[in-house]
Amino acid sequence: MEVIMVNISLLEKSIPVAPIKIAALKSCSELASQVDAHLVQFRKELNSHNQSGLNFRGYAENSFLIDCSCPRFGSGEAKGVINESIRGADMFVMVDVCNHSLTYNMCGHVNHMSPDDHYQDLKRIIATAAGKAHRINVIMPFLYESRQHKRSKRESLDCALALQELVQMGVSNIITFDAHDPRMQNAIPLSGFDNFMPTYQFLKTLCANIEDFKIDNEHLMIISPDEGAMQRAVYFSNILGVDMGMFYKRRDYSTVVNGRNPIVAHEFLGDSVEGKDVIVIDDMISSGESMLDVARKLKERKAKRVIVCTTFGLFTDGLEKFDEYYEKEYIYRVITTNLNYRNPELLTRPYYLEADMSKYLASIMDILNHDLSVNKVRNTTKKINKLLKRC
Repeated sequence: MEVIMVNISLLEKSIPVAPIKIAALKSCSELASQVDAHLVQFRKELNSHNQSGLNFRGYAENSFLIDCSCPRFGSGEAKGVINESIRGADMFVMVDVCNHSLTYNMCGHVNHMSPDDHYQDLKRIIATAAGKAHRINVIMPFLYESRQHKRSKRESLDCALALQELVQMGVSNIITFDAHDPRMQNAIPLSGFDNFMPTYQFLKTLCANIEDFKIDNEHLMIISPDEGAMQRAVYFSNILGVDMGMFYKRRDYSTVVNGRNPIVAHEFLGDSVEGKDVIVIDDMISSGESMLDVARKLKERKAKRVIVCTTFGLFTDGLEKFDEYYEKEYIYRVITTNLNYRNPELLTRPYYLEADMSKYLASIMDILNHDLSVNKVRNTTKKINKLLKRC
């Protein structure tokens, strides 16, 4: 595996906080293995450039993953277990709260793990390490309960409560990706909260996999599927130097279906998309209903190809509708990251592309372990500009 180490001169001049240990919950084991492989390579490369003669304990290892688990009793109750020493370690706990594939037995019944179950397991591992680890960092790519980010009536603010609870348990840093509303960090204003974006990885995947992909105003346009995704679309269009448009949702506020007001129609604001490739960018595909409606409307406006880019592909209503829209050529490609669990069937679909985030995540962990500014990895503008020159 070829690795080009970023910020190597910066890392050479800094001292790690403590030896890295990665506590990966079962929900995040596949991604954690990929991150661990990159981190091992990073440290080997950095050691080969080391001119100081200093060797830090646990700096270069064959693996940084530790043996931990959350076994359950027959009643469905559980406990956190760490089967090796983590004393003095800079521990990174990784969890995917959206992994619905895992099950456990409760009183003879098989239960699928919900986000609540994964969050409780996260707290169990933190409680197991508290007082022993030098520092505890939580990597939660999909921020738990982040869709309940504001109060519009007498409602619970679950994400704010969860963030405060983690901080009270001793968590120093919380790392997430493309939070539904990054203002959630206001709930813990004195604690570390970092929200990273996969913009570079999206563009890298587009350039590598989309044939005849031209980045200019005549051939490409960025689309925001709603007002909530405007900031993402504005940055993407500015960095690429192309126009953008947006849809806004007209809702029926007199009724509530599945906990939300149903969408009556999507209205488009922007220039003509005729003959252009369009990239629809958002934070997640949940059921995919609104995303598919946007794709259909763009094709009706004679867009050339509709490419969907979202950080999290949940596909809560299955893939049948996406298969149908691909056959009708309403959508050309769907790109999501590997930060959350994806149904194995999705990986076999001809329209699906993966934006790999494991190397980026390993770089974030390496930077944090050296107590350096995360802006060194957050600011991807230079990397995007270099990529554009190659495309």
